[in-house]
Amino acid sequence: MKANDKKKLIHLLSTYVTPRRLARMEEVLGQRTRHLTLVLEDIYQSHNASAVIRSCDCFGVQDVHIIENRNEYTVNPDVALGASKWLSLKKFNEKEFNTIDCLDKLKKEGYQLIATTPHKDEFLLEELPVQQKTALLFGTEMQGLTPEAISMADGFTKIPMVGFTESFNISVSVAICLYNLTPKIRQEVKNWQLNEDEQLDVMLEWLMQSVKNAEGLVNQLYP
Repeated sequence: MKANDKKKLIHLLSTYVTPRRLARMEEVLGQRTRHLTLVLEDIYQSHNASAVIRSCDCFGVQDVHIIENRNEYTVNPDVALGASKWLSLKKFNEKEFNTIDCLDKLKKEGYQLIATTPHKDEFLLEELPVQQKTALLFGTEMQGLTPEAISMADGFTKIPMVGFTESFNISVSVAICLYNLTPKIRQEVKNWQLNEDEQLDVMLEWLMQSVKNAEGLVNQLYP
């Protein structure tokens, strides 16, 4: 769809939300980024999966790449509080093993793949370079990332800890990473926000989900 067509649809659907609601959507959209994204490999605990989604929304990370090899990724609405409808969830689940397809796609899109693991310490979190687009890789709490994900990673990072426990749970780890990295990206990276076409796509998606009978209204404009 051409940019002008997207703008027409956005203008049409915008008339069905309150000015206050529209202003809030525009405000949030201006803080969204794809410079940082997450990759979740086989996360299966609904509570943690949902908390991750909520953190991404709160810190302005638009895309979450979800790899489903053995486990289906499910969101608990009581934990996510509706955050999932504001994010772009990209699932990879067509094969028995989907990790390589997901990570290949991100590499082709220019992302550096940074595996989060307590067993390698190439970068402490605060030292991680963020000038290149960055995808943070998270695995399951019990098994961590698969060997394939580790081998495809361009680098590794870990959160400093001084206790007996080896690691935080994934939802806490994600929140800590985003809390540290999103301000750093906003300070150090020039074009960290969504570009104009990306903003049109996301706003149109948000309005389609927010306006009752949005598809019917769109069909009236484009029968």
